[in-house]
Amino acid sequence: MMSVEDFEALARTCPETVTLELINGRLEVKPVPDGDHDEIIMWVAMQCTQQQPELRLYRERGLRIGGDRNGRARPDGTLARVGRFSGDGEWSSPDRLLMTVDVASCDDSHEKACGYAAAGIPLCLLIDRRSGAFAVRSEPDTVRYRRQRLYDLGEAVPLPHPVGITLDTEELKNYAR
Repeated sequence: MMSVEDFEALARTCPETVTLELINGRLEVKPVPDGDHDEIIMWVAMQCTQQQPELRLYRERGLRIGGDRNGRARPDGTLARVGRFSGDGEWSSPDRLLMTVDVASCDDSHEKACGYAAAGIPLCLLIDRRSGAFAVRSEPDTVRYRRQRLYDLGEAVPLPHPVGITLDTEELKNYAR
């Protein structure tokens, strides 16, 4: 188990080629994203801003997660209203966030998603390009999301309140590997 203070000191000195997270007291290293990963995140960003122009998908924003805010995560995308992070330092409070987005394996996402839920982030979107699955997690409580809906890439994916848009995921089939 690593303390938040030790983690933040380590994260400040780490090279830009490495992304560190503190998930459930354990140090995690995120792989450097490839081109398909970047295309997926940009696609989600465009879909969100085209349908709700007051929203922005912020890339790799540092968040304090977990019920006691002892975790630190950098989701691939964090959806919030324009200006939400103005004045924040490296690690932001999860208040007033609408959704996190991660491009990862469903197997890799459970503990991180529990941290998002415990922090009260309303929606958690997971895109698993290896299996072609799209998971929408909602209704957070203090330890997990109570609802999860799975879709295949290519399906229309409705995102519930507070986002309230529908993603047509057909284009994402081009980036599944």
